Amino acid sequence: MIHVESLNRVYGDLTAVDQVSFEIGQGEIVGLLGHNGAGKTTIMKMLTGYLEPTSGSILIDDLDIKTHREEIQQCIGYLPENDPLYPEMTVIDYLDYAASLYGVAVDERAESIRAAIEKTELASKAIETIGTLSRGFRQRVGVAQAILHHPRLLILDEPTNGLDPTQVQHMRGLIQTLAKNATVIISTHILQEVQAICDRVIIIRHGKKALDATMDDLRAGRRLLVSVDAEPEGALKLFESINRVQSVESLGKKGSEYQYALDLGDQNAWDDAVPVVANHIVTAGMKLYALQPESRDLETIFGEISEQNKERA
Repeated sequence: MIHVESLNRVYGDLTAVDQVSFEIGQGEIVGLLGHNGAGKTTIMKMLTGYLEPTSGSILIDDLDIKTHREEIQQCIGYLPENDPLYPEMTVIDYLDYAASLYGVAVDERAESIRAAIEKTELASKAIETIGTLSRGFRQRVGVAQAILHHPRLLILDEPTNGLDPTQVQHMRGLIQTLAKNATVIISTHILQEVQAICDRVIIIRHGKKALDATMDDLRAGRRLLVSVDAEPEGALKLFESINRVQSVESLGKKGSEYQYALDLGDQNAWDDAVPVVANHIVTAGMKLYALQPESRDLETIFGEISEQNKERA
């Protein structure tokens, strides 16, 4: 669906996006993360054809955005962070105007508007003036205009801005429904949103790609958590003697259990390493209470990447 290669965007002496490459498949929900000023919005603007790359290439459905920009834009739905709504227009008039800009046929326009209003739960506000709406409802109007023409690629910049918890849950469900027929890219600073709905995450740091991985791989981590009845003096020596274990950290005592984290390095070796670790524990006469992969949340991972970049700076 999307192939980005060595993407760069330079403003004078500032390099906003620096040699970023990635691929996104049809139907994926991908979270684009990074601190303010990291380059996320610049990347999204280049994907939509709003900005031209200084160098690099963007292919969408095998079409080069440099030579097929208008054709590509017809299949994109875009919600910018600050959606340029017209406050003096009613919701339904604005959506009718947006549909005309998208080139939705006149005889199909009413049904497209009705479907967008239904999906975003805007029926009660359809004839109200946009300027009188709360921020949450204005955000829903922005999403409605982005999906009017049934896009194959949906790019959402901070889609849950201003939404209350109930609206956030509805938005998550809507995005997952839309992903059945479209590829979705979400940029947000709310890590919980990415954890809740994304299949994959791309983290941008100072214009560079710092991470590109599936959520399952990120959650799994590289460490094996072990609980036994042995104190560190004996347990650490045992774990360090196992070939597949690269390092060991003592995590303290909980009740009668001593907990340890074993870094196995390569996740591909886990299936072989786990029974080996268990066998060493049993052979040494220790009681094994628990043996499981470490589960990490996105906040922890994001913090680790930030620290890694500080060390390199």
